[in-house]
Amino acid sequence: MVKETFLKAVLSGIVLGISGAVYLSVESQPLGALLFSFGLLLIVSKGYYLYTGKVGYLFPYQRGYGFMLFISLMGNLVGSGLIGLLFRFSAPDEIVQKSYLLSISKLDQMWYHTFILAILCGMMVYIAVQSYKALELSALRLIIVIMCVVIFILAGFEHSIANSVYLFVGNVWTIKSIFYLSLWIIGNGIGSIVLRWIENQAK
Repeated sequence: MVKETFLKAVLSGIVLGISGAVYLSVESQPLGALLFSFGLLLIVSKGYYLYTGKVGYLFPYQRGYGFMLFISLMGNLVGSGLIGLLFRFSAPDEIVQKSYLLSISKLDQMWYHTFILAILCGMMVYIAVQSYKALELSALRLIIVIMCVVIFILAGFEHSIANSVYLFVGNVWTIKSIFYLSLWIIGNGIGSIVLRWIENQAK
């Protein structure tokens, strides 16, 4: 079970790594956001394990779920790191520089600003995943997943695994970047968990 979870999480990281590489490779941000949605669409349709897609279902707590989330997170980072490093050593210098500048711009935000943006991103990912699970109409499921990704990218919300790709490509690993990555991870979790709790209370 642990091996299966880890490998499915690595696959999620790889898919988001590729999506991040595509996002960095196009000049148009709206187009990049649209293409990035391929990653989440593939993950939810294939049943891969993505931390930000699973954390919203932490409560009511089931035995072993927290450990599964940890394994998912580690696998996501391994997968995103693998693609990020491969892309760093194969992409044109201007793409690597673009990733570096993007990472620096994220790290230049005040910590509470980036934390709030991570919470909002967690909410958008929860909406995407839950809608894909709950809705019967295939076209509507696809539209909502795509729009949620486009919205959180264009709004500047912070997705922990996507941001890790940019950190790997730009080689921006410092104590501050690790701290901010932790904020993004926690913020994504809070946003997703809180939105699911509110949704459950409304039933």
